[in-house]
Amino acid sequence: MRRTRWAVILVVSLAAALPAGGQEPFFKGKTIRIIVGLAPGGGYDTYSRLLARHLGRYVPGNPTVIVENMPGAASLIAANHVYKVARPDGLTIGHFLGGLFLQQLLERPGVEFDARKFEYVGAPAQDHYVIGLSRTAGITSIEQWMTTKKVIKIGGVGTGSPTDDIPRILAATIGLPVQLVSGYKGTSEVRLAFNGGEVQGVCNSWESFRATWRRELEAGEVNIVLQPTAVAHAELSRVPLAITFARTDEARRLIEASVHTIPPNARPYVLPPGTPKDRVEMLRKAFMETMQSAELLGEAQKAKLDISAVDGAQLERSVKDSLNLEPALAARLKEILK
Repeated sequence: MRRTRWAVILVVSLAAALPAGGQEPFFKGKTIRIIVGLAPGGGYDTYSRLLARHLGRYVPGNPTVIVENMPGAASLIAANHVYKVARPDGLTIGHFLGGLFLQQLLERPGVEFDARKFEYVGAPAQDHYVIGLSRTAGITSIEQWMTTKKVIKIGGVGTGSPTDDIPRILAATIGLPVQLVSGYKGTSEVRLAFNGGEVQGVCNSWESFRATWRRELEAGEVNIVLQPTAVAHAELSRVPLAITFARTDEARRLIEASVHTIPPNARPYVLPPGTPKDRVEMLRKAFMETMQSAELLGEAQKAKLDISAVDGAQLERSVKDSLNLEPALAARLKEILK
């Protein structure tokens, strides 16, 4: 009788120590890979390595989290890989340029995914894009640039990246005098080209500038001259907004419909289509808990990385909304970005 009672107690105790369903957490003892579609040393890589150092503590089972870089075609190779090749088991998270969603809408050759079918984990920040010019360009303000019409070489990653798409849209809408030099594997390579004199400018997020271009900013080697955003950043209140230079209704509508919609979608973390919903929800919850943790926020502050996280459900809605562009504007953007 006593032996039976102790057996019952043991079974109840073991059941209480296990998750619902009597199984160990799926992620226990496993490794989650974050596949970054851009080269090491840039903003996307920096955010991902910060996330990888902390995420495992908030995922049930405490898996190991590693970062793998898969650069190429402005991160399109990584996006297609996550969509078509990666197993939908929750162990592969993709991180690529959110501008690729617009490229799907514009039917860019090589896009082999449907953004509506990804499972969205979240985004660490809503980027605030700016255009910075080298001191050697001799241009210190957008007014001077637009008056002199001096053509500036801007370094880019490729179609689908804000480094390329925003300057092209602004060239077509406000006459920004730029020559795009594209094909770099990430903004870290653009920075090397900038410092070597190959290019004299870049369109990059202010968040990445502060974190990965800190030396150039502190040395006065780069001047921020334009903000292609809907609202000025608090730290850049004297830098003009691009839309104020639009002279036609079409130009304003194109900027609002494309450039202004980029920030919420800029740094998506996604899972392959078909990933089990319970694992999606686990990772969404873990992502937001990580983004709000004192350890991550403290490290981000030291690295000058902004954290203004967007949860997976909100990011999913934003991406789907951005794919509902009116046909006339979509056709014009396709012409500009072809």
